[in-house]
Amino acid sequence: MKDFYSRRQAMKTVIIGAGNVATHLSIAMKDAGFDIVQVYSRSEEHAQDLANRLECNYTVVIQCITRDADIYIFSVKDDALPGIIRQTPANDGLWLHTAGSISIDVFKGYSNCYGVIYPLQTLSKHRKTDFGSIPLFVEGNTRESEADVLRIALALSGKIRIMSSEKRRYLHLAAVFACNFTNHLYAIATAILEEQDIDSQVILPLVLETANKLRRMTPENAQTGPAIRYDKDVIDSHLAMLDDEDLREIYLKLSENIHKTAIKQK
Repeated sequence: MKDFYSRRQAMKTVIIGAGNVATHLSIAMKDAGFDIVQVYSRSEEHAQDLANRLECNYTVVIQCITRDADIYIFSVKDDALPGIIRQTPANDGLWLHTAGSISIDVFKGYSNCYGVIYPLQTLSKHRKTDFGSIPLFVEGNTRESEADVLRIALALSGKIRIMSSEKRRYLHLAAVFACNFTNHLYAIATAILEEQDIDSQVILPLVLETANKLRRMTPENAQTGPAIRYDKDVIDSHLAMLDDEDLREIYLKLSENIHKTAIKQK
């Protein structure tokens, strides 16, 4: 590990992207001793902002990405990734992407050494995060590449797991349900409270306890509320309080699914 530590201080790294994941990952790499030499983003404002934080150069012209780096981190929107890869100048570096739902094969034909570092965490650019506690799921196209990806990941976090692209797709799907969808439900709850001039912070202890239960219980055993017993009077009353048809549909579909799941568990 000492050899790798001394070597990574000279490992030139290019960050392609300047969003939430790119920001946290690149800062973690810089803190771990990697030599961040360049940031690329289509937005000059975003590229310059991240480059300033990393104390490195930046470019908004993809053809101007340096070709002599050791590591290239592609951290862009999923639908933009294939196009960015096609335009990136050919080089001998290790190419890595950070997407949960994109196969490692997106690099095939463009690089000989490539892989994935997928951080399983919700990340916001200007919110501090302990990157060392984030689970990182890694993959490489060869044993040698995978060993290199593992060494990079281990320099960043103590929670590393090798996972195939196919398994990672399902992990990402689960993460969308667990994080993105639940956060949207928090937004709905906040809007309902604010419309009634109720402080939205009053539900925070409820939200935190719901998450904390999962440390000791399965989600099925932790489930409470009118839907699990399908209390029709309460459910109908709630539906009548919702003016928005989409919200009524969300409420009803979730209630029905919770009840069906509870029946299966009996």
